[in-house]
Amino acid sequence: MRLSLFSASYRSIVGNFYRPRRSYYLPHVSAFPLFKRTHSVLCAMSDDELPGLDATPANGQRIKHDNVIYTTVKEGLAHILVPEQKDVKDGQEVQQVFYNPIQQFNRDLTVLAMKAYGKEKVKQKKVASEARSGKFAEKKRKRKEQTQSERPAKSPKLGDDAGAEEAVDESAVAPADTEMPDAKEPEPAIPEQDKELGAQPSNGADAAKEKKSSGVEFTILDALSASGLRALRYAHEIPFLTKVTSNDLLKVATESIQRNAIHNGLADKISVSHDDALAHMYSVVVDELRKRSGRAGKAIIASNKYDVIDLDPYGSAAPFLDAAVQAIRDDGGLLCVTCTDSGVWASNGYPEKCYALYGGVPVKGWYSHEVGLRIVLHSIETAAAKYGLAIEPLLSLSVDYYMRVFVRVTRSPAMVKFQGGKNMVVYSCGGGCGSWTTQLLMKNKPAPNKKGSGIFYKHGFTKAPTAPPLCDHCGSVTHLAGPMYAGRIHDPEFVQKVIDEANEASPEIYGTLPRVKGMLYTALEEFLPTPQEVEAQKDSGKLGKVVKKKVTEAELAAIDPYPFYFYPAQVAGLMNCQSPPEAHLKGALKGLGYRVTRSHCKAGSIKTDAPWSVIFHVFREWVRQKAPVKEANIKEGSLAWRLLRLGEKQETTEGAPPEPTKVDEAVSKITEVVFDEELGREENKQKLVRYQMNPKENWGPMSRATGK
Repeated sequence: MRLSLFSASYRSIVGNFYRPRRSYYLPHVSAFPLFKRTHSVLCAMSDDELPGLDATPANGQRIKHDNVIYTTVKEGLAHILVPEQKDVKDGQEVQQVFYNPIQQFNRDLTVLAMKAYGKEKVKQKKVASEARSGKFAEKKRKRKEQTQSERPAKSPKLGDDAGAEEAVDESAVAPADTEMPDAKEPEPAIPEQDKELGAQPSNGADAAKEKKSSGVEFTILDALSASGLRALRYAHEIPFLTKVTSNDLLKVATESIQRNAIHNGLADKISVSHDDALAHMYSVVVDELRKRSGRAGKAIIASNKYDVIDLDPYGSAAPFLDAAVQAIRDDGGLLCVTCTDSGVWASNGYPEKCYALYGGVPVKGWYSHEVGLRIVLHSIETAAAKYGLAIEPLLSLSVDYYMRVFVRVTRSPAMVKFQGGKNMVVYSCGGGCGSWTTQLLMKNKPAPNKKGSGIFYKHGFTKAPTAPPLCDHCGSVTHLAGPMYAGRIHDPEFVQKVIDEANEASPEIYGTLPRVKGMLYTALEEFLPTPQEVEAQKDSGKLGKVVKKKVTEAELAAIDPYPFYFYPAQVAGLMNCQSPPEAHLKGALKGLGYRVTRSHCKAGSIKTDAPWSVIFHVFREWVRQKAPVKEANIKEGSLAWRLLRLGEKQETTEGAPPEPTKVDEAVSKITEVVFDEELGREENKQKLVRYQMNPKENWGPMSRATGK
């Protein structure tokens, strides 16, 4: 159902490989049925009596500005102004300053993720600032003591004036702690040109006090802002935010951002930029390079790079990645990326375009959306690695028709060395049974150091190939996909922090909060730790919760050994059999000692550490025990005939049984498969909205704007 949305619409959307510019418009107010009733009531007011931008924002409010009437639409704590249009039918409105209500989930999730990230970041900045202040104060004190100890004592000069000085009446000298009400500090001088402009004298102490009270800086760039709704919500809902830059290429968009900022009373927090997103981000990089080249020695320079950069383009974010990884702070900045061109990275219709944009080839299979996530992460990683920057995926989600990833960017050439061993290609049996085999591009191998007191990692070549040309399970031809990211796509600690923020959030502000929680819990449950990670959790005394105190080399070298999910209904269709209930199938795999969870990408999906040979064996046992098929209706040599191994049955009846193959080693240890429904049921009884149904027809990215 999801891919059917792309066949027609994306042929028009993905015409160009690169979209360095973005034009967005707001739809007519009739696109928001929640506000129609309020709108109809307020329409009774005369247009001449309508308030201006200085009116207190309210949902459904009508505003008149520059002879244009707007209706106020509320999302979160922000209000945006939607221009009214007359004689326009529903679904036929011309979009102006783009606002897509479908993306509210994206915006709600992003605000919560930024709050979870920002709290820790601001705390780190404060600690670092206090440490620097203490260090400088200590240096200043030592210099002062050294100067005083080295300065020779001077004898007072005796002369005619000496006696006069001693004769001064002591009563004329005020004690240090005596208040002198008539004494006033001299006012600072004001230049003549400033006096003409009406300037007022400034108090440096007050300015310093105001700067100190504001705390450390936390800045965000909304690079492709459109109506500025994201910037408005960030300024409203992130309390420690000091400034958000709202940038857009179109003049009509920046004018809309300014109107919305004034109407929301956020003109002091939102800086509006009318520029190309690439030009703006590269200008930040150029300014930083010039400052570094002009500094003396190891002098510390103030960085204008952003703590958070949000890329939310119409289509692919690939053209903006190179500039974004350079314009973000390299001490752990947060990069948020949306890509709505899932017809490129999550299907097999445009492999040449996927490679041109992201440097990887997509896969043909039901797990294509997770492959797409890993291809985009690989693209971000390669964009950053050129500059000695390493990325750490914190949260990576495939949602509806788009993806949303949150990655931490850190300058560390040592971390970059591990990236070759954390990328892979995939041998996919897309035209057959759907199984896959992964192949790492390099290997990060631990080795003992010379002293024998520890280990270090060698980065070298890996053996190839890991799969034959024909699939081991069905004999079909395999195809190559990738390269793509092979590490973990979620950080469980970060996901838990976002969940904590969601639990404290108000449903009245975050309209999609139930779905946000369901998606986050599902992403958290995707984590299947390796045996080594399980042992580490036991040693820490916190089994079931990953605690990262510091990034070790072992964590840098770690990959995701269970990268993809499978779809039971699809496997059952390949075998021409009835699909087993989810609880029965999970119970069978758990009974064999394997772990089972789900993927956030698709309802009904299963992620497991069981090999494909065991999965197919369980399905064959399901056919034998619970849902027999008519073998006469299965054509000899067909895919179902090969997966059910009906040919082996004929060989067994005619002679000795065939010898087990290499892929059957895990199966040969299985004595019995029990479809235990109780064992397969969910342990967590919490009701969550994990997979939301489409709330209306034509659920998608909406049409591209045609404005200037």
